[in-house]
Amino acid sequence: MNDQGRSIPFLTGLAGQNGYTLLGIYLNDHLAGATMGAERARHLATACRGSDLGAAVAPIATAIAEDRRSLLAVMRRLELPVRRYKVYAGRLGERAGRLKSNGSLLRRSPLSSLLELELLQIGVQGKICAWDTLRALADHERRLDPHQLDGLLDRAREQLRTIDDLRARRAAETFRGP
Repeated sequence: MNDQGRSIPFLTGLAGQNGYTLLGIYLNDHLAGATMGAERARHLATACRGSDLGAAVAPIATAIAEDRRSLLAVMRRLELPVRRYKVYAGRLGERAGRLKSNGSLLRRSPLSSLLELELLQIGVQGKICAWDTLRALADHERRLDPHQLDGLLDRAREQLRTIDDLRARRAAETFRGP
């Protein structure tokens, strides 16, 4: 039990921490990643506006932002506090990542979109892991909706397929000779 009397009995704590505390840390870490991913996807969609890539990434950016809101809703249902410093760290990390020149200082490098797609790919893979973990917990925790989590998993897997396809095409375009 935590100091507010809540417990998640099927989670075994490590180093004296109970499952509830560990789940809070875990989901806050994923929230930081979701914040970074939502910002990066929005930035990529905006930077590529008017192109095929921008048109393909815009709905993914919207879905990633919705998934972040879904994570916040899950945390509220579980009565897990949001650690704002982790959210701020996610935003700061995403903005710091924009400072790389990728070989071009005055205009956007072709590498920028490729690397941003790879970052999104990694982020969505992490999101799949989080939804999968929560889905497993839903069998024992009534505040978790297994059907909602199944839908979130399906959507994340579709995002991953789309991002992987976009990344492969962008890599081919970037490295093909003149």
